[in-house]
Amino acid sequence: MLQCHRFRCCYGLIVYLYFQDNKQHHVPYIHVRYQDDEVIVSIPEGEVLDGSIPKSKMKLLQAWIELHQDELVADWELAVSGEQPYKIDPLR
Repeated sequence: MLQCHRFRCCYGLIVYLYFQDNKQHHVPYIHVRYQDDEVIVSIPEGEVLDGSIPKSKMKLLQAWIELHQDELVADWELAVSGEQPYKIDPLR
């Protein structure tokens, strides 16, 4: 099982970056969980690659991605090379 780094994005959304996981989608992306739902979203575009979460939560997630897109891409690059990502602030 792959190791991951977890962020609290906002309002119950949990964002995961998996270490050394760049083979499945071939673009920078994050895994996001909300309750029992999960979605995989590209960064920095915010495009859904797989899964779904409630529409209202998706809008919050996309706002967070837009605010932190450079940080997310940099953290994804660290994670896929096996390095510890930096903390990213939640949406307030």
